[in-house]
Amino acid sequence: MIHVLFVCLGNICRSPMAEAMFRKRVEDEGLSEHFVIDSAGIGGWHQGCPPHEGTRKLLDEKGISYEGMSARQIIHEDITAYDYIIAMDAENVGALRSIAGYGKHHFIGRLLDFVEDDDRDDVPDPYYTGNFEEVHDLIETGIDRFLTYVKKEKHL
Repeated sequence: MIHVLFVCLGNICRSPMAEAMFRKRVEDEGLSEHFVIDSAGIGGWHQGCPPHEGTRKLLDEKGISYEGMSARQIIHEDITAYDYIIAMDAENVGALRSIAGYGKHHFIGRLLDFVEDDDRDDVPDPYYTGNFEEVHDLIETGIDRFLTYVKKEKHL
């Protein structure tokens, strides 16, 4: 199994959007049996809450399920449990590397690291900007490229 964890600051906007979209993409490609997909937040402010209203509205419009999803805070055990920890911005990566310390861990990086033909590095936080459509578009491109990378690396 390939374990993928998407991470943002509070786990109500970007990372649950990425989780839901990636889950759908993997399902559409008939690869669900190869993946465990989840999301988490650096902070626990929204723990137990459903995705943000803006994320839910956008996912509803796109026909992408977020059923059963609720915010959770990343825990130290996640660092070794997941093969790929995909953060939405550099600040998240820094926090994740701080949590990981010098112990054994797998890939920790940004989603847009997989999008080489775009000069943006970070997926902006729509909690502050309100631009859920832009975030969706960036995540869509990022997960497409990330899935292509994983399929090649894992020979799927």
